Amino acid sequence: MDWTAIPPLSALRAFAAYAEHRSVEQAGNALNVSHAAISQQIRNLETHLGLALLDRHGRRMTLTPDGERLAEALLDGFGGIARTLAEMTGRDAGRALEISATPGFAATWLMPRLPGFRERHPSLSLAIDPSSQLRSLQPGGLDVAIRYGNGNWPGLEAERLFLSPIVVVAAPALVPRPITDPAELRAYPWLQELGTSEATDWLAEYGVTPDTAHGMTGLPGNLMIEAARQGQGIAITARLFVEQDLVAGRLRLLFQDARQKGYWMVTRPGILRAPLRHFVSWLRREAAKASSPI
Repeated sequence: MDWTAIPPLSALRAFAAYAEHRSVEQAGNALNVSHAAISQQIRNLETHLGLALLDRHGRRMTLTPDGERLAEALLDGFGGIARTLAEMTGRDAGRALEISATPGFAATWLMPRLPGFRERHPSLSLAIDPSSQLRSLQPGGLDVAIRYGNGNWPGLEAERLFLSPIVVVAAPALVPRPITDPAELRAYPWLQELGTSEATDWLAEYGVTPDTAHGMTGLPGNLMIEAARQGQGIAITARLFVEQDLVAGRLRLLFQDARQKGYWMVTRPGILRAPLRHFVSWLRREAAKASSPI
């Protein structure tokens, strides 16, 4: 990076403050300087860049296209710096810990264990997003994600919690006998977790085309498993989530994929803020207890 090409920080801060508030008076208040100082810094920045950042011809100043582009970059950059500093210095320690996990993992594995975490850390606030969407982990936002896969998420730290194979299951009332050929499952209705294509991919892998007369029902992971218990369709899921159902006979194991993937704890690189450190340590202990879930 050519640091000499970057304009003075004071001018960039003044312009970013103006872009945030769209007012020289409010920008001056935010930086504890006069509005005249904000105006002068913006003019200095325009002179340095050789670009017009503000359109001053109307009754109210507006950002030019170049000004909008620079404002977006500065607000994003300064915002990231502010959030990172808050994490490092502990100023955001009171912010709720944001956790993302698939609906199946959240309902079946995480929620039953959370009272133990709450008992250890009663003052920590939690925000749990049960979603199959791969949300971005950003400073000031999502702190940790529990993801199923092979651990390869570039730019992030991934620590495996445990392995769990994929299984195909159904209620005995729906499939009363053992199945040896995946093609036999074509005649049954199927369930699939929203946000995934696991059922479709599994059928395609074995060369089975779903019967359009039965269709595919998409549900959140926890509701999909309940629908499978009720005999509404065949489900494909991690064995971890249905082990007790298999033992109790509520579900029948039809097929099991020998290629095991795992559940991973995914965080951003760097220093973890205090609430996240507590959660990570607790999650490791709980995963160790469940290291042989099948």
